[in-house]
Amino acid sequence: MSQDSAPPWSARLATAAIFFVNGAGTGGWVVRIPEVQQHLGLSTGTLGLMLLGVPLGALVSMPLAGVLVNRHGSKPVSLISAFAFLAVLPLPVLAPAPGWLGLALVLMGATSGALDLAMNAQAVTVEARFSRPIMSSFHALFSLGGLAGSGVGGLLAHAGVSPPVHLSGAAVTLAGVALVSLPRFLPPTFETLGTGGPAFALPSRSLLVLGVMAFCVLMGEGAMADWTAVYLRQVMHADPGLAAAGYSAFSLAMAAGRLAGDSLAIRLGQVGLVRVGGLVAALGLGSALVLGGVGLSITGFGLVGAGLSIIFPNLVSAAAKVKDQAPGTAIAAISTVGYTGFMAGPPIIGFAAEFLTLRGALGLVVLSGLIIATLAGVIRRP
Repeated sequence: MSQDSAPPWSARLATAAIFFVNGAGTGGWVVRIPEVQQHLGLSTGTLGLMLLGVPLGALVSMPLAGVLVNRHGSKPVSLISAFAFLAVLPLPVLAPAPGWLGLALVLMGATSGALDLAMNAQAVTVEARFSRPIMSSFHALFSLGGLAGSGVGGLLAHAGVSPPVHLSGAAVTLAGVALVSLPRFLPPTFETLGTGGPAFALPSRSLLVLGVMAFCVLMGEGAMADWTAVYLRQVMHADPGLAAAGYSAFSLAMAAGRLAGDSLAIRLGQVGLVRVGGLVAALGLGSALVLGGVGLSITGFGLVGAGLSIIFPNLVSAAAKVKDQAPGTAIAAISTVGYTGFMAGPPIIGFAAEFLTLRGALGLVVLSGLIIATLAGVIRRP
């Protein structure tokens, strides 16, 4: 096997490290949100409005990042966006007023979203030089980074370390990881720049279906993030500690699912794995909603995490192979639609709960899983 055709293990480890950096930075910020709310005296509604800046920034930056990746390759775009993300990471906790907080969160979302797009494009390039699926392992590192970032942040908060000191230190530490990792990315010469179709083109039927699936996946993730604790507290009458366990079960199952995702893809094939993932999420949550009980509900939320965990990584791999679409912009398309689902999921559930009750509204996540399972066959098409 020649040097050019050998699996690029250095690039694989470097890409995994950047996924970890993105997740850890985000996790570190999330645990500091209550202190920012208290410092600025924000109501829950105002804070929710401010937090919309993150997905809005990502929605703006992802299509542009996709064009840049297609023209220049994922390595330079990853380099710029990674250090931009780490530079703005401390800004939200330094904001002196709500308006500045909103602007800082838009910048965080834009830089994190661009990095998300570019690192996924690099992951596709690296995966193409291996003889087996490896995409889920990258996304597992993002999940583990989020758990590590939030865990360390929680410990520092408990120790009395201020948010600016914490996130500034985190940014410097993660910048060191990025500085070591990014030079090991595969250069643009390994990517099919400009050969996958024009930068802007009408999406094919396959890409549209992949976009629908991405919307369903991230809508489910957004719903789990915002409504699990509320459901357990208000509907199941769990105490606050058990109510928090719902999202913990979801997050841990998602990380575990992604760690096992590549092995499962080899055994089941990508189509079979995505179909099984959608069914596990749908049947797990559906059974919990019908049967009720705190324990079954927490188990159901965990099954949603396990089922959804392996779907988006496989959608990214499939999008990069869609015929007559530039890989960078194809990944950007499904990522943008997915982020739209993540942003829209919580309010959709809340609105539906007004008419269906929260138990009935969460049935929309069950429906999303069934839609994913039904559409999974599009992944095998070129």
